[in-house]
Amino acid sequence: MTTPPPRFEEPLPPAFYPASAPLPFSRADFGPDFHWGAATAAYQIEGAWQEQGKGPSIWDDFTRRKGTIRRNEHGRVATEFHHRYQTDLDLAQGLGLTDFRFSTAWARVLPAGVGTVNPPGLDFYDRLVDACLERGLNPWLTLYHWDLPSALQARGGWTNRNIVGWFADYAQAMARRLGDRVAHWVVLNEPMAFVGAGHLLGVHAPGRRHLGAFLAAAHHATLAQAEGGRALRALLPGSAQVGTTFSCSYLTPHRPGHANDEAATRRADAILNRFFVEPALGLGYPLAEMPGLRWLLGRYQKPGDDQRMQFDFDFWGVQNYTREVVKFSPWLPLQWATLVPAKQRGVPHTDMGWEVFPESLYQMLKQFAAYPNAPTLLVTESGSAFPDVAMGGRVHDPARRAYLQAAIGQVLRARREGLDVGGYFSWSLTDNFEWAEGYGPRFGLIHIDYDTQARTVKDSGLWYRDFLGGQPVLAR
Repeated sequence: MTTPPPRFEEPLPPAFYPASAPLPFSRADFGPDFHWGAATAAYQIEGAWQEQGKGPSIWDDFTRRKGTIRRNEHGRVATEFHHRYQTDLDLAQGLGLTDFRFSTAWARVLPAGVGTVNPPGLDFYDRLVDACLERGLNPWLTLYHWDLPSALQARGGWTNRNIVGWFADYAQAMARRLGDRVAHWVVLNEPMAFVGAGHLLGVHAPGRRHLGAFLAAAHHATLAQAEGGRALRALLPGSAQVGTTFSCSYLTPHRPGHANDEAATRRADAILNRFFVEPALGLGYPLAEMPGLRWLLGRYQKPGDDQRMQFDFDFWGVQNYTREVVKFSPWLPLQWATLVPAKQRGVPHTDMGWEVFPESLYQMLKQFAAYPNAPTLLVTESGSAFPDVAMGGRVHDPARRAYLQAAIGQVLRARREGLDVGGYFSWSLTDNFEWAEGYGPRFGLIHIDYDTQARTVKDSGLWYRDFLGGQPVLAR
């Protein structure tokens, strides 16, 4: 069984709503069981990088290398969430959120990646989960959001097949401690992002640029995605939900109807949107568009792997920020495709250089829902980086507010067409360390003054609060 090929018709214009008029929808249109949240990631917010027995991660190592991060910034302090989580959760509660997504730092729990757990590390997440529940926030725990322990990278990291077992052991350590209170578990955060940017492009940790490393890491992450799910389900209560998340972009050809660009778009779609989804469904890797990749990947596959890659997830997290326009490129073997930057196309873009196109979210929900055995979908990340204007104790961010409204409208559009979409998590609760971009781009609903660590809810956050029916939230 295969999924229908994606359609690459020219999309509709993005749907923004005039600031001067009431929105044509409300929270009630989503029903009482819809999950409303915000998302975070350990390395981007926690800080406390060497405290209470935590071991180093590949991002601690990567940020030490001059020139890898803009302005040579790092996450050693970040937003001090490790020490200020009570404050941030108070703010999340005040916004009216029902759910809070966070990741656990593997090296905080297992400093060597394997072996004996670090009790203070587990204790921190124990307190964090309890603090969420005390505020009526459902905790959504992501096991891996890119911060592999350095000790495991020294043993090959994601290019070492043994990582499948190491990851399963880590998953079970977390399930044993927190499984009685955490009902929603996310196995991996955007595997294509961390294997592609970290092992092929070299712009993220661990900073490798090698096709073989990318293919090995990709295959082992596919196995770990399923094995991690099985490890959790073996220990969690039957009511617990186990899912994983996928990065994705709605893709359109640079020249619609042009055979080379259409074929390039299908190849890009196979890599960017389908590569980790279809093995979990038992469909194998989507390699029909790139026959040469089949032989290259085969070097890392073993008998029985096709079955080991399968796992029946309870939900998929869809993480979408933009669309991409694809054109044929004769200079990039295997994929023979390149992305046309938004700036080059002369379209509105964010501080990340991404096209402002909220309808991409609707299109990707529709594409994932088209799989016959697709589980419930949730938007586990959606957001935009725009400049903030701090003035008179307020932080004005009209572009982010408009984007947030438009994205939520696209989710409602999908639900009204019958798609099973169960939640929306804004990226991010607070401003944070944005990986290779450092602290420049700001995605948060809450502004962070990095000199003082003061928190101020932005206008976008205040709108989200009013939409969700939260309570007045004060700057911290």
